[in-house]
Amino acid sequence: MQNNSERYHVILSGCSGGGKSTLLAELQRRGYETVEEPGRRIVAEEILRGGRALPWVDLEAFARRAIEMAASDHERVKNARGLVFYDRGLVDAAVALEHATGIPVSRTLNKQPRFHQQVFLVPPWPEIYRTDGERHQDFEEGVREYQRLLNAFRKLQYTTTILPKVDVKERAQLVLTSLLSR
Repeated sequence: MQNNSERYHVILSGCSGGGKSTLLAELQRRGYETVEEPGRRIVAEEILRGGRALPWVDLEAFARRAIEMAASDHERVKNARGLVFYDRGLVDAAVALEHATGIPVSRTLNKQPRFHQQVFLVPPWPEIYRTDGERHQDFEEGVREYQRLLNAFRKLQYTTTILPKVDVKERAQLVLTSLLSR
């Protein structure tokens, strides 16, 4: 039997610039609890203080901070009632750490809670992809990251649902219908 965390804590992952944050905002607008992406928060903090834990400067330090922040986020909302949606989180950070250091994702997540079995991934979407002050990677690196994430979620035996390239309201409805029809 799944515990509350497994049943109600849902990961939104996938390609950078693929619409995860926009989808998260739509789900929040509909009244669901959400957790913002650790990476963007870390980048904003590091830029503000002149730090080096940035994915384009020190990926290992960035990934380790993201793991800590994601674990703290999970602890903060672990007793939330109903669905909680995460824009990235622990698994994404563990994949980044593996990419930077070779430390297996399964080892990093060994004592961490599992999330809802179904994970929603946004695919690479070049028409909406943009770099900005917090996203420096080019589209091709975003595609490679997406492949690492897709492979990791499958290896960890999550059910992956790749969301279509459609309007955010339609995407949100697809996510909710998939989760609430079970």
